Amino acid sequence: MSTFLSKDVLASLKAAQKTNLKKKNRFHVEFNKVRYPVLLLKQGGFCVEADMAPEIRGLVDLYDGDEHLQQCLIVASKEESGVVHFEFKRRTATTTVAPKDFYQEKSVVALISHSL
Repeated sequence: MSTFLSKDVLASLKAAQKTNLKKKNRFHVEFNKVRYPVLLLKQGGFCVEADMAPEIRGLVDLYDGDEHLQQCLIVASKEESGVVHFEFKRRTATTTVAPKDFYQEKSVVALISHSL
């Protein structure tokens, strides 16, 4: 039995893998108010389709659905099989509350008296 696959079959398999990754992943990055679907999110970076990747560089926002997870500084590291791999230079988690810029002393709320 031969293990040779034609170029058309290989191209179809790669396209099917990309489509499968898009369907499974809810993550996307936002750059200049344009959203780009993330194919794969890793510890040190993420992957995006190569035809969209030349536009992405610098500071991006990472989302899980509509939830803003992080603000990231990125750099493209390599391209293979129509997918560009980006590495994180910096990742900052987002919060829902503003940081306090002053020290707030702990105050006593109530005193309980002990009577004999």
